[in-house]
Amino acid sequence: TLVVTEGFGTINMAGKTFAYLKENEGRRVSVNGATQVRAGVIRPEIVIPIENAAVDVCETPLEPSLNVGDLVRCIRTPYFGRIGRVVSLPHELRQMESGALVRILEVRFENEEICMLPRANIERIEEK
Repeated sequence: TLVVTEGFGTINMAGKTFAYLKENEGRRVSVNGATQVRAGVIRPEIVIPIENAAVDVCETPLEPSLNVGDLVRCIRTPYFGRIGRVVSLPHELRQMESGALVRILEVRFENEEICMLPRANIERIEEK
């Protein structure tokens, strides 16, 4: 796998990026080459584990990223682009047509239709 950061032609790679990669030359890394440029942008990643690092444990539980009532947009077909509100967030995994077991949510769309969707297929819309 090849991950291109920047530095095409006469344009140099960012100094901090180059220094960080050079500093970690020869170490084992993981590469995730997934890319998505539409809603819910995903960029390739290079993950370099920190050896012998102390890990802080968070005593307080993190707030869930989704709550009942949140405004969301679907980012996959067949509901791509549709907007609705979260009606429920069941804890149990559900089996999709593909056979995958995933966390789901129920969304009520603007036309009052309620659908069950994988949580990975939506993005939360921040309301101000």
